[in-house]
Amino acid sequence: MTASVVYEGHLRCKATHLQSGTSIETDAPTDNRGKGERFSPTDMVCVALGTCAITTMGIKAQDMGIELAGTTIDIQKHMVSDPRRIDKIDVILRFPQTLNLSEKDRVILERVGNNCPVFKSLSPDVNMNLVYEW
Repeated sequence: MTASVVYEGHLRCKATHLQSGTSIETDAPTDNRGKGERFSPTDMVCVALGTCAITTMGIKAQDMGIELAGTTIDIQKHMVSDPRRIDKIDVILRFPQTLNLSEKDRVILERVGNNCPVFKSLSPDVNMNLVYEW
């Protein structure tokens, strides 16, 4: 098992990662009867896309002798209704200005980010827009 989740009531869940014992909580967003005091489940999906992209890029970068530490990621979720779902995820990855990579290395790393497991796992109905700012 990967995680154990407890529904705590009031539209809030607590998930515990079994290997490490760390936990996260989710809350329904304010536009869907929640308090919006934690990440919503759909927020977590969007964050998973951004963190998966940089993590897989980081793995490849290590193999290439490149350090991506200091990269920041901005994520914007766009929802639609009927049915309520994620319509679009904008992910902007901003790399440190001190990182001087060749065009070839950038292309390789972007290709890895665009093929991360979360990207490949989400429905093609979700428009995933990954932008790389080198």
